[in-house]
Amino acid sequence: MIRINLLGSDRQKKARALAFDGGRTLTIACSLVLVAAFGLLGWWYWSLSQASAQVDTDIASAQQEVARLQSVLVEVRQAEQRRQQVQQRVGLIEQLQKGQSTPVQLLDMVSRSLPDMLWLTGMSQQNNEVTIEGRSTTLIGVSDFVGNLGTSVLLQKPVEIVSSQVETVTPTGVPPGQTAAAVELIRFSVKAQLAQRATAAAPAGAAPAGRGRGAR
Repeated sequence: MIRINLLGSDRQKKARALAFDGGRTLTIACSLVLVAAFGLLGWWYWSLSQASAQVDTDIASAQQEVARLQSVLVEVRQAEQRRQQVQQRVGLIEQLQKGQSTPVQLLDMVSRSLPDMLWLTGMSQQNNEVTIEGRSTTLIGVSDFVGNLGTSVLLQKPVEIVSSQVETVTPTGVPPGQTAAAVELIRFSVKAQLAQRATAAAPAGAAPAGRGRGAR
């Protein structure tokens, strides 16, 4: 007669079932851990990719902004250079205008101081010293001219006669077959110093004392 121990078989089956369930649970747990790890790694990689793409975009934008600012800076520098050039030109023009004021007034004053039968042959200025050369038919004309110059606010007193000498001049342009008598002229040179307030000339239209007429 064969005996079968049913109790022991049930125990072995239960033990095997328990052992199988534990291994399966561990496998599932490990799988879940691996899946979660891969998921975290994937999310981390995706985040880094997004951050890297954003950084690249920011860098590109920054480079474009730098390029734009550089072009603006170049334009600003060019505008500054043009402004400086304009200022230099304006300053130069103002200096020229200031420098031209006294000579123009001086020429006007001298032309108004010319008496009859007297004309100028040269006029020069060195620093504040003005030298005038000319011719006259009489000594009175030279004296009147010097007196007229002495009344101007542009020149300091006294106005000096540097030289005066008589020279004989033969008229030119005489028709053929005719002769002309020689003429005695007085060649003179006067010198004066510009006044400190030379720019404060007499008002236009104010004629100096004496007979003021244009040069002949």
